[in-house]
Amino acid sequence: MQLIAYILIYPILWLISILPFRLLYAFSDVLYLFIFKLFGYRKATVKENLRLVFPDKSEKEIAEITSKFYHHLCDMIVEAIKSLSISDEQLKKRYKFSNVELINELEEKQRSIILMCAHYGSWEWIFILQSYVKHKGYAIYKRLANKYFDRLVKRIRAKHNSHLITTKETLQVLAESKRKGELTINGFASDQSPKPHKAFHWNEFMGVKVPMHTGAEMLAKKLDMAVVFFSTKRIKRGYYETTFTTITEHPKDYKDYEITDMFFKRVEKQILEAPQYYLWTHKRWKHRDKVPVEFQ
Repeated sequence: MQLIAYILIYPILWLISILPFRLLYAFSDVLYLFIFKLFGYRKATVKENLRLVFPDKSEKEIAEITSKFYHHLCDMIVEAIKSLSISDEQLKKRYKFSNVELINELEEKQRSIILMCAHYGSWEWIFILQSYVKHKGYAIYKRLANKYFDRLVKRIRAKHNSHLITTKETLQVLAESKRKGELTINGFASDQSPKPHKAFHWNEFMGVKVPMHTGAEMLAKKLDMAVVFFSTKRIKRGYYETTFTTITEHPKDYKDYEITDMFFKRVEKQILEAPQYYLWTHKRWKHRDKVPVEFQ
């Protein structure tokens, strides 16, 4: 069944990917009508999240953010599909870096990097970064259930010299790279919600106490990697600019979980500036009522 699904769906995705951008975003507008207006995909979750973290906003303001979010979500979907066929030249025009020299300077210092980000703005096209740096690129991801689409996603990333690895593979792969003396830059979307019984750290995120992923920080300390945060702003439709900020070059100088807390403060700042670009369909605050006694 997985192969049949792939054979049926892949040609449709390819045809969408080769549309010129003008038509691609027209398709996104139609998709918005279906996902938001007709089916209301996770609309209740989105509004619940927004009401929770923005208790002072009116229902009109919540509705406006919700609508803008779904427009952006549909753009992200079609941009992900566009990755099937987009050229490096097109990507470089549409996804720019304001200070890639920060990464280059860490290269000169022979420092591997833990690159932390949130599900904010755009992260689908960050892989073009490999055209500007010498680090070997890895991104930590969750394997897709359909093995054929999983291979497809890996193949797309490999075009830009980036490699996808699962959470379970991460320590082994990065430790081996360190042993070989390879410089690596390793992307972590660290704003997702771990299971409460597996969480080592709880703290407030957007005013609500939740469990926090600490894997990126722990790996940085174990393998002595610099920690860099990247934020992405939407300049206009289909155009983005990413800015890098060094959290620390020496993670072992910090107490446990301080780096994680610094990361979340930066994510909060992004969200407060333009909330419509955060991925509100995630049930990020679903464990807020399960805070263990030791973290209360």
